[in-house]
Amino acid sequence: MITDLPNTTISKVSKALIEIREQGGAVALGRVLTLVIQTGFNGIEPAIKAANESSREHPSRIIVLADDETATAGDDRLDAQIRVGGDAGASEVIVLRAYGQAASDPESLVTGLLLPDAPVVAWWPDTAPAKPAESAIGRIATRRITDAANQADCHAFLRSLAANYVPGDSDFAWTRLTLWRAQLAAILDQPPYDPVLSAEVTGAIDSPSTDLLAAWLNFKLQVPVNLIRTERGHEVHGIHGVKLLRASGNIEIIRNSPDIATLNQPTQPTRDISLPRRNLRDCLSEDLRRLDPDDLFGRVLKANFTS
Repeated sequence: MITDLPNTTISKVSKALIEIREQGGAVALGRVLTLVIQTGFNGIEPAIKAANESSREHPSRIIVLADDETATAGDDRLDAQIRVGGDAGASEVIVLRAYGQAASDPESLVTGLLLPDAPVVAWWPDTAPAKPAESAIGRIATRRITDAANQADCHAFLRSLAANYVPGDSDFAWTRLTLWRAQLAAILDQPPYDPVLSAEVTGAIDSPSTDLLAAWLNFKLQVPVNLIRTERGHEVHGIHGVKLLRASGNIEIIRNSPDIATLNQPTQPTRDISLPRRNLRDCLSEDLRRLDPDDLFGRVLKANFTS
């Protein structure tokens, strides 16, 4: 069910939520968190789709805050929409479209709609603030999720995130590495246990995950890591491959298609492994599984991206 509330106020939105629950039996029981999504008008539906799919694992109240500060004088208003039932997955979705001055205070727009005594997660699917923890929405959140891949300069954003890191900050460029890190850790946990002498990471020039994977290997193995960048437009976006150089023979993972990689190891037959590129739903679901700070991400970020 979708309820539209044009030219409204937060007080009216809150009252409408109560009426919808009373009439339709939709309740907030079982909601484990409030997810606040701050995006542009064009990003509303993709973000809601990912959040709804994730809500089956993490029932939540989803507040989407989209603003248009370019509105002309006199067009300052707030339009709202409430989605429940089949239009909201396992969540309640509140979409707030703020125009002009109505968008000037994002914190006041969402504060009255937060679930009581539940953690707040902030997510910027598109352009993110330079200092997430100090932003209007970031100040009220226990976990703050950005996506370096969607910034104008992903490498500069990682450096900025490192310089301004606060426990609770997270980024999808790191979350996309989970399968890579698990695969590499599993390989190194098998004999022979020769130390890694150096490593090479190859990936697209506009892939922040490639930078973070190289940083993680440097942090965990304490060896030189050569970062090789390929041009945009390669058929496989993001990370293309990893090579670990050891005295007993090199280990190499090469991803030549979006979902499958080839693993080459000394004295073992070449085999294919599953290394799919993770979508928004996968990344969001993983980040919502743990609401405590990701200490490893913070240490890798600060050790490799601060001067």
